[in-house]
Amino acid sequence: MRRHPTPTTLAATGLAVAVALAGACGGAGGDARDEGTIVVTTPVLGDVVAHVVGDLATVEVLMPPGADPHAFQPSARQAVALTEADLVVTTGGGLEVGLADAVEGARDAGVPVFEAVDHVEPLPAGAHDEEEHAVGDGHDHDVDPHFSTDPLRMVDVVDALAEAIADEVPGVDRGALRGQADAYVEELRRLDRDMGAAIARIPDDRRTLVTDHHVFGYLADRWHFRVVGAVVPSPTTEAAPSARHLDELAQAVADHDVPAIFVEAGRDDRLARTLAEEIGDVEVVELYGETLGEPGSGAETYLGMMRTNASRLADALAPEAGGR
Repeated sequence: MRRHPTPTTLAATGLAVAVALAGACGGAGGDARDEGTIVVTTPVLGDVVAHVVGDLATVEVLMPPGADPHAFQPSARQAVALTEADLVVTTGGGLEVGLADAVEGARDAGVPVFEAVDHVEPLPAGAHDEEEHAVGDGHDHDVDPHFSTDPLRMVDVVDALAEAIADEVPGVDRGALRGQADAYVEELRRLDRDMGAAIARIPDDRRTLVTDHHVFGYLADRWHFRVVGAVVPSPTTEAAPSARHLDELAQAVADHDVPAIFVEAGRDDRLARTLAEEIGDVEVVELYGETLGEPGSGAETYLGMMRTNASRLADALAPEAGGR
C-alpha cells in the first residue's frame, strides 16, 4: 500500500576484436598485421564499432563493462593508445568527461576524432524532465549525449561511422566495410521493431519514467514516454540531489501513480531504493543505458541490452505487471 511521502568490455560478440595494441602498434620482425587501429571510449560504442568493422581493423575499447563513463579515467597506456590510433570514436556531448583531456591530446596529435552525438538529431539536456524537477548541477550540458537509447539514432551513427572508418583507417576494404555496416543497420531496424512491439504492451497513460539520472530521454522521445523526473536531476552521475528535490520527486511519483523507478544496472541505487521505500509500493528496476552488462546479464551487446530494457520496461509498466 502506498504511503504519502513525508518531507525529508566489450563482451563476447562472436567478432574478432583485439583489445591489446601490440599487434597494431608493431611487433617482432614482419609478423605484425598491417591493419589500422580504432580506439573506442565506451563498451556500447565499442560493440557497435566491432560489428561494423569485423576483422577489417583492430578495435580497442577503453572502458570495461559496468564502468561509469562520467567518472572513468584513462591509464597512461590508454592515453598513449589514443594518440597512436588511426581513429578515435567517442560519444561526445560531455559524456566521457574523465577522458576529455586525453581525447583532446589525441586530437592535438593529429588523430581524427569521431564524436557520435554530432551525427544524430540531438535532444537538449533535460528535455523530457518535468520542469519542476529540472534542477541544475552546475555543469554545462547543452546536449543530451545518451542517444544510444534510440536504435534509429544509432542507425544514423553507423552510417556516418562507416564513412569515417573508410576515410581515416588505412587498409580497410571499403566494399566489405559498407556491406557489414548495412547488415548491422538492418539489425538495428529489426531491434527498433522488436522494442516497439514490447513497449506496445504499455498503454499511453502508463508510459511514465522516473530514473536515477537523465539517461533515457531519447528512448522517451522515440516511444512517447513522459519523464516525471530523476533521482539525480542531471545527465551525469556526479551531481547530488537536494533534499527538496527528493521530496518533490517523491510527491510527483505518488501523484502520477508511478509503479517503478528505473536505475542504471551496476550503479549505486541506494537513493532510489530509499525513495521507493518512502513512497511505498514502488519497484526499483535495473536498465542498461551507458554501458553493457557482464556475461550472462542479457546485456552483453548493444542489441541485447536494448531488448532487455524493452522487456523490463514492459514488465514493470504494463497493466498486467503490477495489477494497478
